[in-house]
Amino acid sequence: MKKNINFIVEESENNLRVDVLINKREILISRTRIKNLILKEKLKLNDEVIKSPSKKVNVGDKLYLQIPKPKEASLKPYNYKLKIIYEDDDLLIIDKPAGIIMHPGAGNYDKTIVNALIHYNKDSLSTIGDELRPGIVHRIDKNTSGLVVIAKNNITHENLSKQFNNHTITRVYQLLVWGKLRPSSGKINTFITRSSKNRQLMEVSISKGKRAITNYKTIEVFENNKTPTLSLIECKLETGRTHQIRVHMTSLGNSIVGDDKYKKKYKKIKNVDLKLENSISRLNRQFLHAKTLGFVHPKTNEEMIFSSILPKELNNLLKMLRNTNE
Repeated sequence: MKKNINFIVEESENNLRVDVLINKREILISRTRIKNLILKEKLKLNDEVIKSPSKKVNVGDKLYLQIPKPKEASLKPYNYKLKIIYEDDDLLIIDKPAGIIMHPGAGNYDKTIVNALIHYNKDSLSTIGDELRPGIVHRIDKNTSGLVVIAKNNITHENLSKQFNNHTITRVYQLLVWGKLRPSSGKINTFITRSSKNRQLMEVSISKGKRAITNYKTIEVFENNKTPTLSLIECKLETGRTHQIRVHMTSLGNSIVGDDKYKKKYKKIKNVDLKLENSISRLNRQFLHAKTLGFVHPKTNEEMIFSSILPKELNNLLKMLRNTNE
């Protein structure tokens, strides 16, 4: 991996944002990483430190971006059996169960997917991100299950990050929500920002935050006089924002079953099937599963697509709903 970037702005590049320009010149470095390096004061423009990624450049400007040597992770290995569905020299695809978080953070530094990866093979993980997140290109929430890609080297990490940033990754989720979505299929296009009431939550916004786009369709509706109305939904993401599907479903008034952060109060119905009600109340996770993951392989340029079946606890709940619906 190169230690620094050094070049002069050409005529065709005049008036570009500096982060956009560097990203165009150095295609294997994601714009997010370039932005972070600039914010950490690693960029000089005409020998002057620049702290703004949106700074515009002029013809003849001299750019120098320092890329620090990656920090080595000081993480404890965690003897946890990873469900690996694909592996080669460059990447891993794992099927993450609900109940385990992706990487160390406040309150949990030892029992995470990253610690399990360290135990599996600590010498084969990318090192360009945060030292607590070797190999981690993207995340799914603790109580969400499904497919995640792990980078085994820095070139792979940069390439996959770029695909995520360009929104060319295929990501499809299955979820069960309260009520019926109206319309039954469509596109949700909003901004998502941190909640002003609770900084641990996100919320939709008309004008601030990051653009978030979710395409959804209703697969199956469960409704009769013994159950609350529930809908099985499939969501295809165009963007990947924090809690995106959970926030978007809640904004429609159809929060995800088992979601303890974005839950909505629903009226109790009379004569409800008690077995079903108990199964829903005992679900220690949200009914949200990362079912499909697709991307272009960073080295071979082959289009790759992976699928994961619903975990047993979610599939059993669907079976119960279908039996009750008959």
